[in-house]
Amino acid sequence: MRIAIDAMGGDHAPDVVVAGALEAVREWKDTTVILIGDKARIEPLVRQAGDQPSNLEIVHASEVIEADDEPVKAVRRKKDASMVIAGRMVQERTADAMISAGNTGALMTTGLLIVGRIEGIDRPALTLTIPSMDGKGMVALDMGANMDASPEQLVQYAIMGSIYRKKVHGVVSPRVGLLNVGTEALKGNELTKAAYPLLKEAPIHFVGNVESRDLLSGPCDVLVCDGFAGNIMLKSLEGAAATIFTALRTEFTRNLLTKLAAAVLKPGLTKFRRQLDYTEYGAAPLLGINGMVLKSHGSSNATAIKNAIRQARISIQSDVLATIKSEINNGNK
Repeated sequence: MRIAIDAMGGDHAPDVVVAGALEAVREWKDTTVILIGDKARIEPLVRQAGDQPSNLEIVHASEVIEADDEPVKAVRRKKDASMVIAGRMVQERTADAMISAGNTGALMTTGLLIVGRIEGIDRPALTLTIPSMDGKGMVALDMGANMDASPEQLVQYAIMGSIYRKKVHGVVSPRVGLLNVGTEALKGNELTKAAYPLLKEAPIHFVGNVESRDLLSGPCDVLVCDGFAGNIMLKSLEGAAATIFTALRTEFTRNLLTKLAAAVLKPGLTKFRRQLDYTEYGAAPLLGINGMVLKSHGSSNATAIKNAIRQARISIQSDVLATIKSEINNGNK
């Protein structure tokens, strides 16, 4: 299998992207990783790490889509940007998947304008695995690809999320929940009230409404919401986790006694932090695109890039794309 990576995307590119890619190709010999970006910057990083593995390729790109670029204009005008070239490789089937830690809006635009949508899907959804205390995580979509959604689009998200959860994570009958302000069926705004009966009739295991306060306890395997609510929820969780760990670090370094306590508690705290660490999951796929397109966190480190490649490999091996196409097309007949 061949996985294209936008080597210039992300806060720490290309250094961490190259490092993560090298770790991946050395572990998975059956996978070819294609680093796309400025050869003058990428090749020295590869040489510093030793000989270039035979399953690592470098494709030069003369342009970069920056974090502050306007997505549609950037994708249309920067034809030789690393992200655009990666998208074109997926569209032309010279790569089985692409990964980028760059501009999210531009990646969404690349998916729509270059790779294209799956027939029968109105809007793709950014799909993130949110850590949970049981260690299983929860697939949530949409996390910000679209600010608005219709009830029918939430059903499409639920079907795609269920397929992804089955194929990539091996959950036999994923429980699907609808993000809401209460668990009662009649709670919520016009969107959730209209979506609830449609989700009950959909070919999924729908378990009803889920409140955000319960998310980290793993109330469902797949969480469905519009991109506006999903992105607010995600940023709130990220902010809360960062604040908690900052406060703990401050308290445990306050004096000798607290430092001794920290030494005793360190194994448990390390495990807790790992449970809430996005780098363990690597990347968020854009489900609904007619190709495997995955978004890594902008601040990804080498571990996150390697895990993104692992996630792409599993998605390809599990034939997630073909299963979504089949399920959606059968539902539209």
